[in-house]
Amino acid sequence: MIGKITGRVDYRTTDYVLVDVQGVGYVVYCSDRTLAMLPGKGEVTALYTDLLVREDNLQLFGFLTLAEKEWHKLLTTVQGVGAKAALSIAGTLGVDGISRAIALGDIAAVKSAQGIGPKIAQRIVTELKDKAPSIMALGTAGNTTVEADTDMVIETPSPSTRAASSPPPAQTAGAQADALSALVNLGYGQGEAASAIALVLGDQPDLDSGGLIKAALKRLAPTG
Repeated sequence: MIGKITGRVDYRTTDYVLVDVQGVGYVVYCSDRTLAMLPGKGEVTALYTDLLVREDNLQLFGFLTLAEKEWHKLLTTVQGVGAKAALSIAGTLGVDGISRAIALGDIAAVKSAQGIGPKIAQRIVTELKDKAPSIMALGTAGNTTVEADTDMVIETPSPSTRAASSPPPAQTAGAQADALSALVNLGYGQGEAASAIALVLGDQPDLDSGGLIKAALKRLAPTG
């Protein structure tokens, strides 16, 4: 399995780039968003990759971040969503957009991708909504564009039996940091994200990062 390649950009087309790795050229299919972010001809690039094996063909797909790669793999588990369709969704929405659309059940956003009809969009949201938080949590480490301050500690409302000055357990603090980073990366302000997380932890203090993200998104979702 080829998991990552590093080499020089030889040339690119509308759907793939040829990467020269020590004299061997790899055809790597990418979303248009990823292709637009690659360096110019002759410059070095690195891509996480996923190899699709078929009886008569081998295709290599490339991604700039681990979060993008994991979303691609997860999308292709949905019946009717092939590798090229998953790239279309990634190119239209981006990693953050996919996370937000699926976590919040935004079918219209998913079907805005070329080649994705309403039935497929509905299936994607229905089948992946419970899996979205785990990929979003990965995005805090696997997405190099994350700039949130993950050292921020959120003060959690606690019962009177819990000393206010007691620091949260290491696991809880880590989940808070992951959730805060993921929510900020989705476009929420640090204040509103921190408040939502604090409210969730007041009711469910033992949630892991995935569960915390999912519950906080529900609180942040518009009502009415």
